[in-house]
Amino acid sequence: QVQLVESGGGLVQPGGSLRLSCAASGPTFSFYAMGWFRQAPGKGREFVAQVTWSSNQTYYSDSVKGRFTISGDNAKNTVYLQMNSLRPEDAAVYSCAAAGGPGTGYNYWGQGTQVTVSS
Repeated sequence: QVQLVESGGGLVQPGGSLRLSCAASGPTFSFYAMGWFRQAPGKGREFVAQVTWSSNQTYYSDSVKGRFTISGDNAKNTVYLQMNSLRPEDAAVYSCAAAGGPGTGYNYWGQGTQVTVSS
């Protein structure tokens, strides 16, 4: 069974940085894409960023564009999210997800890691 495990969350002051990591374990195969989502208390899940491995194309939500960077290693099924210039509104539980193939949507989800932005 495929498992995604996130790490790197924590408390950071506004304007600070954090780097989230997500590693996959289980049956070995290459994902089509991996991404990050977040959910703040009382709000729905929000797309943050995605990388499509076949093209190395990246996509970002407008709210994080220019501040966050997604990267990773397809061979290792590992993805990172470098978050800079963090704002209080970025506080949320961040989850990584993986898509097994094009058009399948995200099949696999991690449990999430908490990011708190506060002075």
